Amino acid sequence: MTTVVLVVLGLLVVALVAAFLLRRHFLLSGLGAVTMWLRAPGAPRWAVGVAWYSGDTLLWYRALSLSVRPNRRLVRSQFQVEARRGPTADDLSLPCETVILTVRTGAGRQELAMDGSAVTGFLSWIESAPPIDR
Repeated sequence: MTTVVLVVLGLLVVALVAAFLLRRHFLLSGLGAVTMWLRAPGAPRWAVGVAWYSGDTLLWYRALSLSVRPNRRLVRSQFQVEARRGPTADDLSLPCETVILTVRTGAGRQELAMDGSAVTGFLSWIESAPPIDR
């Protein structure tokens, strides 16, 4: 009986790991997918995830999750880049070559961190937004 329980638990662990790896592969294989860290200013921790450019929306998926739904949806027309900086001693969880952008969005102020080439693409995506009718 204990052997059966251990085999079932082992199979569940293998299935969970396989689901996690398949989700990650799916997220990173899409066109316009970049690794992006996100945090609210003043928050102690960065959350790593995968961001997808989907038309006029940036979809952000938490990396350490099995959910197939995005955790954040940020609309391009509501982005306003306020500052750009490198990591400091408070950002130890980030690779040293990342660039941190402080942005204002419809969801409030956010900090986004990504590598330099991803920042170039991100800023181009924001600037290529169609004009807003007022």
